[in-house]
Amino acid sequence: MKKKVLIVTYYWPPAGGPGVQRWLKFAKYLPKYGFEPVIYTPSNPNYPLIDNTLENEVPEGISVLKNPIKEPYFFANLFSKKQTTKISSGIISEEKEQSRLQKLMLYIRGNFFIPDARVLWVNPSVNFLTEYIKENNIETIITTGPPHSLHLIGLGLQKKLEIKWIADFRDPWTSIGYHKKLKLSSSSQRKHKHLEWEVLNAMDSIITTSFTTKSEFEKITSKPIRVITNGYDYEKVEKLPLDTKFTLAHIGSMLSGRNPENLWLALSEIISEDKNFSKDFELKLIGSVSNNVLRSIQKFGLETFVTKKDYVSHKTALEIQRSSQVLLLLEIDSEETKGIIPGKLFEYMVSGRPIIGVGPTDSDIEKIMKETNTGRYFSYSEKPEIKTHLIELFNQFKAGNLKSAPIGLQKYSREALTGDLAQVINNNN
Repeated sequence: MKKKVLIVTYYWPPAGGPGVQRWLKFAKYLPKYGFEPVIYTPSNPNYPLIDNTLENEVPEGISVLKNPIKEPYFFANLFSKKQTTKISSGIISEEKEQSRLQKLMLYIRGNFFIPDARVLWVNPSVNFLTEYIKENNIETIITTGPPHSLHLIGLGLQKKLEIKWIADFRDPWTSIGYHKKLKLSSSSQRKHKHLEWEVLNAMDSIITTSFTTKSEFEKITSKPIRVITNGYDYEKVEKLPLDTKFTLAHIGSMLSGRNPENLWLALSEIISEDKNFSKDFELKLIGSVSNNVLRSIQKFGLETFVTKKDYVSHKTALEIQRSSQVLLLLEIDSEETKGIIPGKLFEYMVSGRPIIGVGPTDSDIEKIMKETNTGRYFSYSEKPEIKTHLIELFNQFKAGNLKSAPIGLQKYSREALTGDLAQVINNNN
């Protein structure tokens, strides 16, 4: 008989984006390792992205518990749905680009809803789940964040019940990039730090998605920490022909900080120097793009080479990845983002297409790309090196032999990673 594991997650289909896919895939493979996942999620969430196609991937027969949530984003939508969607998904404009309304919303979000806007769901969830856990003999719960308020649900349940608790951190807490933009008062900052410390020292085991986050948490707690990255699954995707143009494709949000001007400059120079490149080049941007990035692209004369689409379904994103000539992966150039590993990296790695990564030096992304031989990674300052590599890739494209030669990808499959998760669960029993 399979042991039940209760998974507390805010994001579940029809939510879109990478956050939902992590636990959707874990739920798919956990039964193979002797565990029956039970999902607990809001019945009326305010998701910034919707992808109805992901509902087709929910495992047949899985138990999904739902409970209403009260969250301020519903009321904020009455004033500005666009700004609310951006803030709720972590997309925060630079200070000089923020309107008075956005500044006010950030201040309220940061100082009145700690650790985040889903905190009002904590107490109702603890009350609801206490009885469910007792009645169903559940021995292990897993909370996943962000939103990190879900870890407070785990904390509350642990105080009331004898239960094993594993906390999964898809992103860091107080060191995440947008944390500094929340206009926190000193008392609010102290409260965040205290809650982070309390959670990290209360649970039985911690899971992080990056090596850097693990190192950060080891300075706060002596609890066991296991790195289980995001990964790729074996998807049934229609095989489309490769683009006839030399396409450089970015899938996902391009925040203001993800703006590698030396990449745009390198492309601009190659366009002016090589007529064949200017004839064949196309920059595909799939997802929301900040005005700051669009202005930079225009400054370097690249706007006529851009094909832009808003958010697309996960299935369509996979098709675009596999038909593009080169895939672009960007991360903000800061100390706080060295441990951020976008979920799309792993899908990029199995697409068969070479990756160009640009981000902070000594990042976890760089480590994985080198280990798997899936592309080249550059710092923001390496303009000559970026330009030389782009020319090399374009020459391979013209010769008809542009492709990726990855190694050692198997350990990043969702099925293998679920095996790692099963070990963590077993170690706590």
